[in-house]
Amino acid sequence: MVVVKSVHIDGERIHVFNSAIYIFESNLGFTLELDLIVSEVVLKKYKNEDNLIIEVELEDNRIIHSIMHVKSLPGGLPQLNLFCELDDLNDYENVKFVNENDSWFPNIEEGITLEEIRKVEMPIEAVNVKLNLPIDQVEWLKNQKKKDLNELFRDFIYDYWKKQKVDS
Repeated sequence: MVVVKSVHIDGERIHVFNSAIYIFESNLGFTLELDLIVSEVVLKKYKNEDNLIIEVELEDNRIIHSIMHVKSLPGGLPQLNLFCELDDLNDYENVKFVNENDSWFPNIEEGITLEEIRKVEMPIEAVNVKLNLPIDQVEWLKNQKKKDLNELFRDFIYDYWKKQKVDS
């Protein structure tokens, strides 16, 4: 079976935690399928795109260039499914065939956790918090830079979170 060495999307190399490349055979024809476990950041960036320019380097040093369609797959981990129609199967030697009636399907989530993915690339999200504070604290907060407040709250929450874990 062929192993994916690296993936570039629109010229940008992405970190792939696990992957499977295979040819899916249905009564409609053949499609090249690339299932990827990626970070939440990568999923958010590409999941709503219709088509992407994909470059896949295989472990045997073959390179596949293709314009592929995108689907985000439901599951516990952030996944992308990239696929394109195939006309000539001769270019895909040693790529596993999967039939729509097969019971086998690649399980690329096995052995990977969301915590491991977030160690590589942690998503950052905006949050609005409404607080009731004494006026002197409100005035102090208003005089701080957003960057400094983000760092202050991030550090405070991590420290508090760690203390809660130790006390439990």
